[in-house]
Order: sequence, then C-alpha cells, then structure tokens
Amino acid sequence: MTPATTDRKWWAFTGVGLISFLGCIDLTIVNTAAPRIQADLGASVAELQLIVNMFIVALSMFMVAMGRLADAHGRRRVLYAGTVIFGLASLGAGLAPDIGSLIVFRFLQGAACAILYTSTGAIVQNAFPSEQRGRAMGALYGVNGFGLAIGPLLGGVLVSAAGWRWIFWLNVPLVAIALAMCSFSVRESRDETATGRLDWPGLALSSLGIPAAVLALTLGGTWGWTSPATLGLIAFAVVALVAFALVERRSSAPLLHLGLFRKPAFVAALSSDFALACFYTTVLFLVPLYLSTVRDLDGYATGTMLLPSTAVMAVLSPFIGRLIDRFGPRPLLAVGFVAFAVSALLQTQLTADTSLTRLAVALVGMGIGWACVLSPATVSALSAVPERQAGLAVGSSWTFHNLGGAVGLAVSVVLFRSFASDRLATELVRHHQEGGAWTESVVTNPEHATSVLARETSLAPADIDRVFGAVFSHGMQAAMWLLTGISLAALAVIALLSRKAAGRPADEPENVPASQSA
Repeated sequence: MTPATTDRKWWAFTGVGLISFLGCIDLTIVNTAAPRIQADLGASVAELQLIVNMFIVALSMFMVAMGRLADAHGRRRVLYAGTVIFGLASLGAGLAPDIGSLIVFRFLQGAACAILYTSTGAIVQNAFPSEQRGRAMGALYGVNGFGLAIGPLLGGVLVSAAGWRWIFWLNVPLVAIALAMCSFSVRESRDETATGRLDWPGLALSSLGIPAAVLALTLGGTWGWTSPATLGLIAFAVVALVAFALVERRSSAPLLHLGLFRKPAFVAALSSDFALACFYTTVLFLVPLYLSTVRDLDGYATGTMLLPSTAVMAVLSPFIGRLIDRFGPRPLLAVGFVAFAVSALLQTQLTADTSLTRLAVALVGMGIGWACVLSPATVSALSAVPERQAGLAVGSSWTFHNLGGAVGLAVSVVLFRSFASDRLATELVRHHQEGGAWTESVVTNPEHATSVLARETSLAPADIDRVFGAVFSHGMQAAMWLLTGISLAALAVIALLSRKAAGRPADEPENVPASQSA
C-alpha cells in the first residue's frame, strides 16, 4: 500500500468519523437543551417529547430502506446526499421560529441520520484492507461512543454560552469540513449483487403505522385516551402494522425478514435493543428536566451531571468487545440489564432533596448497562444470520432500537403526567388550596410550574418549591419504576431465549429460509 493510499484512507476515516460523530451527538444533545427550548418557544412536555421522538421515528422509518439504497446505488453518493440534508435540516432547526417548525426539522435530521448510520460503517470497512478493518471499525464505534458521551455536556455548554439554537448551528460548519475531507478520500462502493428493489408497500405501511402509534401515545394524555383522535390513531396504527406484517410475509424482498423472529439470538437482540432505548431515552429526557426545574441547575451543571452515564458507556465499550469474544453476548446482556435495574431503582428514590451523589451513582450504573447491552445486542443480531444478511440484521435491529426509544419515552411521560397530576391534587388539598384547569400546565410545562403556582395559589415561595418538587419527583419515580420493570422483563426474556437456544437441535439450519433471503 502506497503512502498516498494510506493517507487517503485516514482522511476518509476522519471525514466519515466526523459525520458519524455529529449524528450520534444529535441523539443526546437536545435533551440538555430541552428546558431552554421550552422556556423560549413555550413548548409543553408533549411537544418536547415530539422534538426527541420525531428524530427517533424518522430513524425507525428509514433505517433499513436507506441501507438498501446505499448498497444498490452507491454508499458515497447516498452518504453525501444524506449529509447535505442533515446540514440543511440543522440550519433550519436553529432558525425555527416556533415549536412546530422545530419538530419538522428534527424529523428531517432523523431521516438524514438514517443514511449516516447505515453508510458510514460500510465506507470505513471498504477504505481499509481486511487485516485493518477490525481496528478501523472499533475506532469508528469509539468515535460514536464519544459523540454520545459528549452530547449532554456540549449541549449544556452551548446552551449556557450561546443559546440553544447553537446546538443545531454547530453542525453546519462541521458538515462542510467533513464533506471536504470525504471529497478526495472516499471511494465509491456498492453491493454488486444488490438488485435495488425496495419493498415500497412495506415501507409505506411502516412509515404510517409507527408515527401513528407514537403520536397516539404521546398526545393521548392531552387529547384524552377515549377521544376520537386518540382512538382513531391507535386503530390506524394497528391496522397499518398488521398489514405490514402480512405484506412482509409475502414479499420477495421484504423490508423486515419475519423468518428472523424464529431465531432466539435475533429475538434477544431485538428485545435488548428495544429495552435499552426505552431506558436511556426516558432517563435522558426526564433527568435534565429534574436537574433544571427541581434542582435549579444551569446548563453547564446539567450537562456535567449527565456525563457519568455516557462517559462510562464510551470508556467501557472497547473492553466489552473483548469480553464478547470470550463469553458471548448473552452473559453481558444479562449483566447490562441488572445494571439498568439497579440504576432505575436508585432513581425511584429521587426527591427534591436527594443527594446528587446518589443520582451520579445511578447514572454510572446506567452507563455500565448501556455498554453491556449496545455492542452485545448488535453481535447477537449478527450471529443469527449469514454474513450476506449482516446489513439486514443490523438495520432491523436498529429499527426496533429506535422504535423502543420512541414508544418507551411516550409511555414513560404518560405515566409521569398521571402520577404527577395525582400528587399535585393531594398537595393542593393538604395546603388547603383549590385546583382548576390551570393544574394541567403545572405538569405539562414544568419550566413555568412555579410561576403558575404563584399566580393561582396563595402558597408562600418556600411552599411552592416544596410542592413542585414533590409533584415532579413523584411523576419521575413512577417512570423509573416502569424502567425497573422493563429491565427485569428484558432479563427474563434473555434467560428464556438462552434456554430455548440451548435446547435447539445441533443440526438446525442457521440461515433464514431462501424465500426470505435478501
């Protein structure tokens, strides 16, 4: 290999790594900025959910489809298109005049990131010779982990120093730099055996069914669970997703291969990814609000408090890879969900007066769980399929991962609002205050809760702080009990699937049936 070729591959890695890094940052950076966005644009908790959820929903809708398009039409070409869209969507998000516009641009960011996540790994793999690919891919995952880790802290710094809009605007010059690096270093590559066929009926049905389900869960509490809008969305989602399953069963090139669901390793991977995303999206949504509104921490302090979780995940991930080679993925998945359960249990004890050290310990536990689940789940998915179906396995796994994040956050916030509302009613009675329609805004808009209580009640300032602290903490504790249950349920599923896999006949074929192969 000539020096010029060596230089080019590292320029390619740097450019592609920067693109992947930006995509990972956008998964976590917005959570720290949520309280400031809420104050500036007057967003409700449901609207803040949509800012996070629309990104995740777009990933879920397009991940597999974009991976197939990149394989068929050229990964470099598709990556460039996705990166440009990501940069423009970031610029638009920073300029958004209202919450509706911001939600639309977050959706576009998520759709673009579906391209970034599926193309960058293939490009890095193609840029390096076979004897260096393992090291190169490990380095790329390290960059991604660093992006997830620094997101909350960087968000806190940018929000405090320059305002929340800069968490989006920062992407624009970095995208330009990354594209400049890639322009002379990234070679075009594609799967020469790919036909380019896309399961358009399956894509359409999943693209309609998933958002409908998420919107129903997100806005059902606001509209009313028996309202025509909520029931209509739920019914539509059920019909669309059932039709999706039927279409996939008969398609010659399905978007999601249903035959994979007969494989214990694959089901373990999907269950783990779903539960993992439920956990971290909920924690990274509620904890910044808790730190900002209940503990009155600024952006710097909030970002620093979130760092133990993502930093521990980033530091441990390379070591977890070695343990996977030695012990296999399932023992590590079990350890991960035990760590998640411990983390959630510690967070069920959070109140307005709890030591922040307890929260830091809980977030370290979350980081351990995150590291022990993320990579092993991917390995588990890959182990269930032949090498030629690796892209399909990863795309399917990440689709469930992203869907778990959207659904988990929606359900957790519904539970938060319900328990917080009950506690607010109890606190008002205890302090001899009358409620009213205004009480809903205390729960749905925590950033303005104390001012609403000051305006609508005769409580002293110290009592207002205590009441709101109790209300928010009660809702958050309920959400953390849910996460405890999800973690234990995932642990039980892994144990059951391990037994099923152990009892499988040794000669049972490992490949997906030919009728469902890519």
